[in-house]
Amino acid sequence: MMLVDDNVFFREATLRLCSSLDIEAALKRFYEYIGRFMPVIQMSLNILDFNLNVVRFVAMVGDDLVEGYEQVMPLPDKGRTERIAFWEEGEIVRIVNQPDPNVASMEMMERLGLKRNVSLIVMILKLEGNQIGNLGMVADGLNQYSEEHARLLRMLREPLAIAMSNTLKHQEVLRLKQMLADDNRYLLDELHSVSGDRIVGADFGLSTVMKMVEQVAPLDSPVLLLGETGTGKEVFAHAIHSYSPRKDGPFIKVNCGAIPETLLDSELFGYEKGAFTGALSQRRGRFERADKGTVFLDEIGELPLQAQVRMLHVLQRKEIERVGGVGSIPVDIRIISATNRNLEGMIASGRFREDLWFRLNIFPIMIPPLRQRKGDIPALVHHFIQRKSIELKLKERAVLAPGAIDRLIAYDWPGNVRELENTIERALILHRTGPLSFEALLPQAVSHGRIVQAPGPDEPADSLEEVNIRHIRQALDKARGKINGPGGAAEILDINPNTLRKRMRRLGISYGRKSWYTDSRD
Repeated sequence: MMLVDDNVFFREATLRLCSSLDIEAALKRFYEYIGRFMPVIQMSLNILDFNLNVVRFVAMVGDDLVEGYEQVMPLPDKGRTERIAFWEEGEIVRIVNQPDPNVASMEMMERLGLKRNVSLIVMILKLEGNQIGNLGMVADGLNQYSEEHARLLRMLREPLAIAMSNTLKHQEVLRLKQMLADDNRYLLDELHSVSGDRIVGADFGLSTVMKMVEQVAPLDSPVLLLGETGTGKEVFAHAIHSYSPRKDGPFIKVNCGAIPETLLDSELFGYEKGAFTGALSQRRGRFERADKGTVFLDEIGELPLQAQVRMLHVLQRKEIERVGGVGSIPVDIRIISATNRNLEGMIASGRFREDLWFRLNIFPIMIPPLRQRKGDIPALVHHFIQRKSIELKLKERAVLAPGAIDRLIAYDWPGNVRELENTIERALILHRTGPLSFEALLPQAVSHGRIVQAPGPDEPADSLEEVNIRHIRQALDKARGKINGPGGAAEILDINPNTLRKRMRRLGISYGRKSWYTDSRD
């Protein structure tokens, strides 16, 4: 056997064990170095579990290693008592130059691609008094290992134990990270199932908006959502994110009007430990947490001028600086902003920076108010009744009183979709046992020059389909059977003519002036 310089041996072997976070790669380098000083054809880091009677291989390397070896291998019941006694004798390193078939299962050795005539050397690995696993080495032939080989391995016991402990902790971190990712996907799926898989009105009054969403979603261009309060700007921001390549990344919402100016920097950009009184630890800001995802800047018009300067810096350079930090941190984010204010008017009065507006206004999308797409109201009512019934844990599905939809359509909805949603919820709370009626919840509404009368309390409730049929027929009557063009039913209902025809076919409503003339005579 060749002479060994213990210091050089320890240093070189330890360097190879610490050369990679990938334990297979590090153990391979260690194995190749050890092979210069002792015979070895296979090496493994493993854990024996006598309660489950299995061996778990944390890492395994060697010559002619069986491809796709089992990481958890059951041990045979035969010889279980002998194996336990073998490991409880307390020796740190065990040399087995002629394995006992009752201890080293021949079947298991064959599954590992080993011959019958092999020698084994095993070392128990402990760290801070706790046994964490074992190192196993195999040599081809009998009587291959000596006490000198055992001495060399004892020198490396602590580095091997540290390497194995770090590996087990790293694997646990990866497992928890995977669990977190799975939980995140599950929660996103649950939110998706609650909110629905489509935007109500996407094929009706919002069809133009949805086309713009589909055009810009695959890109990284900033989007500016414009519209009155309550039109659903956040819903469209979510849609853009969901249809984009960033859909698996975070979606971080920032309400620019809700964060006090004194806290804005620390909320958006984070801070370093000790940056100010109370900064007891480092904290990432919302931009940093949105890396590889989307930041939704709601109410961007409420952003103070000083914060607008820093926001412009983020948009231009795609990097942030934490409060109290000395270096820049790159961030890969997409910006979607929204406002219900006239930003151009604010620029003229000096309350909004023109250069920031140019950065944000690359692809503006105007979301129409509900009063301009009243054809969506029946579908929205159906959607909110279904969703709010679940939230309120109602046992029976609510029905609409006669004339209820007409009253909702006649109202102008200054609060838009949000006001409609709140009205539906209030109606469900007030009318838990009877048809939904809105006469006490809305001002008396005028539609097409007539007062919408409240339904009588004893009148039977209409289904949503019957309400839709009556609503479309009223528009056809007003248009004298005409669908396309000025004054047509599609214009009155504010929907695409082809979409209206499709819906009429589904509801069994004939169309064409001849059909209208016949129906009106009937």
